[in-house]
Amino acid sequence: MTTGLWIILDHLVALLSVAAWFAAGVTLALRRTRLALAVLIAAVLVTLVRVGTVAVLASRGWWFVQEKVLLGLPMLGAAGTVAVLLAGRHLLAARRGRGDGRPAGGVVAVLTAAYAALAGLVVTFLAGYPLTWSTALISVSFVGAGALLTARVVAAPAGGTADAGVTQPPISRRRFIGWAGGAVVVTAAGAGAGLSFLPAGSVTLGGGRGRSSRAAVSVADLRGAGSPAPGGAVRRHVLTAKKATVRLPSGREIDAWTYNGEVPGPAITATQGDLIEVRLRNADIPDGVTVHWHGYDVPCGEDGVPGVTQLAVAPGADFVYRFRAEQVGTYWYHTHYASYVGVRKGLYGALVVTPRDGRRAGEEPAAEQVDLTLPVHTLDGTVTIAGRDGRTDHPAAPGTPVRLRLINTDSEPRRIVLAGTPFRVAAVDGRDLHQPGEVSDVGLHLPAGGRYDLVFVMPDTSVALVVDDDRDSGLRLHPDGDAAGAARIEDTSDLPELDLLRYGAPAAPPFDIHDADRHFTMVLDRGVAMVDGRPAYAQTVNGRGHPAIPDQLVAEGDIVRFTVVNRSLETHPWHLHGHPVLILSRDGTPSTGSPLWVDTFDVRPGETWEVAFRATNPGIWMNHCHNLPHAHQGMMLRLQYDGVTTPFAGSPGGSPGHGH
Repeated sequence: MTTGLWIILDHLVALLSVAAWFAAGVTLALRRTRLALAVLIAAVLVTLVRVGTVAVLASRGWWFVQEKVLLGLPMLGAAGTVAVLLAGRHLLAARRGRGDGRPAGGVVAVLTAAYAALAGLVVTFLAGYPLTWSTALISVSFVGAGALLTARVVAAPAGGTADAGVTQPPISRRRFIGWAGGAVVVTAAGAGAGLSFLPAGSVTLGGGRGRSSRAAVSVADLRGAGSPAPGGAVRRHVLTAKKATVRLPSGREIDAWTYNGEVPGPAITATQGDLIEVRLRNADIPDGVTVHWHGYDVPCGEDGVPGVTQLAVAPGADFVYRFRAEQVGTYWYHTHYASYVGVRKGLYGALVVTPRDGRRAGEEPAAEQVDLTLPVHTLDGTVTIAGRDGRTDHPAAPGTPVRLRLINTDSEPRRIVLAGTPFRVAAVDGRDLHQPGEVSDVGLHLPAGGRYDLVFVMPDTSVALVVDDDRDSGLRLHPDGDAAGAARIEDTSDLPELDLLRYGAPAAPPFDIHDADRHFTMVLDRGVAMVDGRPAYAQTVNGRGHPAIPDQLVAEGDIVRFTVVNRSLETHPWHLHGHPVLILSRDGTPSTGSPLWVDTFDVRPGETWEVAFRATNPGIWMNHCHNLPHAHQGMMLRLQYDGVTTPFAGSPGGSPGHGH
């Protein structure tokens, strides 16, 4: 069973534990002796089962159980033990006909155990990892307050009259205990609340050295080359961000945000060594817009992140991006200002750079080749994959080499199936795989923001590209004269998923993956945190939301290792700007296929990924979930090179990925 399923099971057992302890307390208070004893036994058994689920999760990683092991289970264990000792013997005696089975102390103890079980569950959902002194003190004070209030109610259930037959301590002693307990609870709660306002450090070092005294360099000075490489050309483009009405492949018209009135925006293509120059103009997009070159390792000043590398381009303003096309492959561009809105509404487009000799690794030269760039995007609830021309079918003569460049521009993963032909996954996120083998009858999991290049030789029968197992969506390729045959598609939902960590042939990495200069752990979860100065039920990294998450400090030349842990029940496509990362392992199992260099990788519920990269591109880089609403809700931070500063932080329109 996966860790994600164990997390769900543990949540269910924890909820059942809360219900059982409360049921035991209520039935005990109502003098339902036999039922109270049975429910109390059930509560104890469920608690023991919970210990087992936590033990299994602990074997998957400390991150999944820290607050349970250090706070939740100890609170419940202590309160539950007292409850069994105080209430259990009275219930057993009542069953034998001696007493009514309802001692005041027993009712209080059992309900206190219920409060402890509830507090542990609340901590998991509202605070999670890491457990802090603030969380612990507030939780203990909550349980204590519940116990004191319950004791007061049970001691005088009606008109201040104590239970008949129940020996009560003298009133003066009860008052002293109540006042003393209340003082302890208030003190603990106040201390916990006060600690919660302590700021986190501004940076985390990952085990490396701290800031040096080197002269500061501004990201504004880290700009791209001004000329192409020898033999290259200058590729100039103008992108005008504006509102427009666009027509979907179905014929329906919708209001969109566009580059040049098109969705997707104009395809930007270049040959390796060319200079790409793009002038961005904002006609009427409220607040602002930028262009971020997703997966392309541009100099930091060209990265298009408002509040970090530039100001957002306001209506009526413009900004020029300029960089040399040195990376071959399939990439894309999109706005990074209020991107959770802008990208969804249509502010995106494709960026493709081809090699100077016209071939990619493993390809034979061909006089004719079908090369299709296919952004997958959901517009107004409709999934489109046809590109700008709206075509869903393409002719391809048998024997023709075909390359399909798939780009997931949505915030959710997509399942892709290529039916009707064997194929190879030639490249992932623009980087060629090493000796990719031919596969067929498999599904491909395409992360949000990710790209796959699929290559094959066109057969003499039709080929279908199916999205999310919907046989009515996607793309059809057919031999000349066989357009009707392209519609015949078998059910693809039962096809196994291709594991890219075991695909292709291994090769030596360019650095020692076991000797990192810095190691950062990012635990992804949901919880209460401050996001842009406001409290929210946020998407968190290590218990905090943007911009309160400390920067990750690196120095140029460092080997940097990330451990990315997903405690939540949602998938998080993790994306680092300016650097590809090498996948080392998933859930402790090393990658054994082709070296897998990616800029976006899906961390599914309960998964733990290890990745590494060499810090060779100075700047201040966003490091965030590419489910763009998650980033907006707090799940992003910055990777900062030592000695690099930004003049744009705190400027109007300067919150990366956000808008107001």
